[in-house]
Amino acid sequence: MMKRIVVIGGGAGGLELATQLGEKLGRKKQAEIVLIDRNNTHLWKPLLHEVAAGSLDSDLDELSYRGHGAQHGFRFLLGDFCGIDRDNKTITLRPLTDSDDELVLGERHISYDIVVLAIGSVTQDFGISGIAEHCWFLDSTEQAERFHQKLLNQFLRVNQRIEDGAEEQLSVGIVGGGATGVELAAELVHSVKLLSIYGLDKLDRSHLSITLLEAGPRLLPALPERLASDVEKQLQQLGVNVRVDTAVTSAQAGRLDIGDEEQLRTDLQVWAAGVKAPEFISELGLTTRKNNQLVVDQYLRSIDDDSIYVIGDCAGFQMADDKWTPPRAQTAHQMAATAAKNIRKQLADKPLTSFKYKDRGSLVSLSRFTAVGNLMGSRSLSMTVEGRLARLAYASLYRMHQRALHGWWRLLLMLLIDRVSHALRPRLKLH
Repeated sequence: MMKRIVVIGGGAGGLELATQLGEKLGRKKQAEIVLIDRNNTHLWKPLLHEVAAGSLDSDLDELSYRGHGAQHGFRFLLGDFCGIDRDNKTITLRPLTDSDDELVLGERHISYDIVVLAIGSVTQDFGISGIAEHCWFLDSTEQAERFHQKLLNQFLRVNQRIEDGAEEQLSVGIVGGGATGVELAAELVHSVKLLSIYGLDKLDRSHLSITLLEAGPRLLPALPERLASDVEKQLQQLGVNVRVDTAVTSAQAGRLDIGDEEQLRTDLQVWAAGVKAPEFISELGLTTRKNNQLVVDQYLRSIDDDSIYVIGDCAGFQMADDKWTPPRAQTAHQMAATAAKNIRKQLADKPLTSFKYKDRGSLVSLSRFTAVGNLMGSRSLSMTVEGRLARLAYASLYRMHQRALHGWWRLLLMLLIDRVSHALRPRLKLH
């Protein structure tokens, strides 16, 4: 009987893994490959800040799981994973309802021979009062699109108030000085620059106030200190108020509380101050870390069950220096490649390959203004890049993901289509 491999989660790692297994095993009928996700489409998560700011239209860049599966040898199931029965080797999917809350599919139980958990991560609110209720998170395309709609409505309000003769300003508070917070701040500045082209001609940069708050001593701890300092200076030149060593203690409607006395008034507030694996993962009966990551062995299998692989942000892999792999797209990409090899070897009863994480460096884009980063080569050699070269390197990260999904020829066609689309469509999503 043909083995069934179930991949849960269609993010960067999960979709790349399902694609590789579909090409190597599914097409040849050597195994049945099933991908499960709660959404019908995939968008590379590092692009969500662009969706939120409107510089990227998710409708044009997202990928259909069902269509991609038909092309690459795997089957897609729409569903929300909620549990696993290791004794009977089945996973459970919650009942599926439509937008009117009518039942589409009841609870389902899917059998597996090997299951891969690639569930990703969610924003960590650290239990701070009011964050979940009053701050925007950018964990999904849906959240980013809802934020974008709210942002447009706020800009419309400000523009009208200025037309009516009032002094008005849109105030945005962003908590978290990592890549998401920094890149979102720059994208918002870029967006307001474009809005005057499309009819909101009363708006200019002076009508947008952005405050970026970081509890730590500096921005971007993944980058060398000099580069992080350069980023802070660039943001300040763009008009962003950067405040480090500033911890948010609670959030209310329309304000962030800083310490015991200070309050920051905001029209929009975004929380981007850390990530963790989803809470329900800690209830699966598998060994986890404090951040809910599932602890894996050297082959990326759960330390509790050889039939369960874990990759991406929800995987806790301890490296030789006792550090844990960082929750980055490059980690998910490398884990997907190793897991694909090991699953094929496991089916063939061959020795498995140990996972070795290779830090390729970090890159941060400040929208169309500039980019900075450090690129890691072999033997831990590091090269600092800034400006145009860094922007090209940053863009190549997404292209590498596309190549992993589509191959070189399709990637070249997509590059051509993107060029044409960029010339024809508005530079900002306006709806």
